[in-house]
Amino acid sequence: MSSSTNGAPNPASASTIQRPATGGATAAVLSGATATATAAAAAAPAAAPFSTPALLAVMLKSSEKISDLFFTPGKPPLVEINGKLTPAGAARALTTEDTRRIAADLIGNNQHALDNLRERGSCDVSYSMPGANRFRVNVFMQRGTCAVVMRVIPAKVPDLDSLNLPAELNKIVELRNGIVLVTGPTGSGKSSTLAAVIDKINKEQSYHVLTIEDPIEFLHAHKNCIVHQRELHSDTPSFALALRAALRQAPKVILVGEMRDKETIEIAMEAAETGHLVLSTLHTIDASKTVERIVGAFPMAEQHTLRNRLAKSFRYIISQRLVPRKDGAGRVAVIEILKSTLRTREYVEKGEVEGKTLLDAMRVGGQEGMQTFDGDIERLIRNGTLDRETGLAYATNPGNLELDMSDLKMEAEADPLLETSGK
Repeated sequence: MSSSTNGAPNPASASTIQRPATGGATAAVLSGATATATAAAAAAPAAAPFSTPALLAVMLKSSEKISDLFFTPGKPPLVEINGKLTPAGAARALTTEDTRRIAADLIGNNQHALDNLRERGSCDVSYSMPGANRFRVNVFMQRGTCAVVMRVIPAKVPDLDSLNLPAELNKIVELRNGIVLVTGPTGSGKSSTLAAVIDKINKEQSYHVLTIEDPIEFLHAHKNCIVHQRELHSDTPSFALALRAALRQAPKVILVGEMRDKETIEIAMEAAETGHLVLSTLHTIDASKTVERIVGAFPMAEQHTLRNRLAKSFRYIISQRLVPRKDGAGRVAVIEILKSTLRTREYVEKGEVEGKTLLDAMRVGGQEGMQTFDGDIERLIRNGTLDRETGLAYATNPGNLELDMSDLKMEAEADPLLETSGK
């Protein structure tokens, strides 16, 4: 396990480090869970077992653009590169015993993870290899056997420029209080965006920064700031309890891995209202749905008050989607930015009505740093980054976007030699 550059120990808990292959409780849980499938395959000749660290190392060498690793019985180890799966690391298909062994190595003696796997059928852990990447790991049961998905976390914390994020996001570093939310589906880069923001704060401010994560992903060394990272279930039992405690730990910036429930949202808003900058994520597709999700977490009788509080406390809602590039060289982040202004605060507080929606506010808010998904997609199509058809497939309103780009189609028809984006 690596340690921070100032000699302080790695903030990740003991459950997050690389462990040797384990027996005991882990093997018992996994063996019991896969007993039926293992018995069914008993007649097959035994395959040579994999060394989990060696297998991971070989898989990572197959490409620099791997986002996830997959282990499932009946298929060889797979990696996801630019949204597509490809075999890596071993030619033969994995057996139920292979995936059980890999899962046991990754879980180690993490008792909370074992309990979740036994009782809920899945568990989350983090795993690291000395001098290499860290991983966010999910082990789950399917058809009575173990399957494993590992999200690759780069060793280096990304910065906003390397992620090609809008310059407007640099202004988050100057905020003194309020809530900043980064939203999007799983795998859309939310963690990377927040890590880049924290890293910029770490370099440019002199604060106490506290993160509450499940599990810890990017490791932040102390730079100009002190950065304390707490992991769910090893350093604290819940986001809500850690947030309550954070209010007594004098942080200026609090990162909450995810706003999962009413209590966490309530405490996060309380922290923002008492002078803290709170950064967090939600699994919502755009700014409007984010507001609906937060408000909908509260009883109807409390929603008017909640809207008023949210209108005053939110600073940015940043939604993102990863879209395949036209040249095939990876994916590009398409960003929607809702910023706190007089107009947007009114729409959050009073609710959206025809002609007064958050989307309308973002469309006309370019001078204030706001942008919509479809506006960003149009920009990327016009500059040749995205293919026209791909961009339309990821658009919020493909019909309107196609109308906005009708001049491109007319130009292509006027000059047959002009290559269209859709070809």
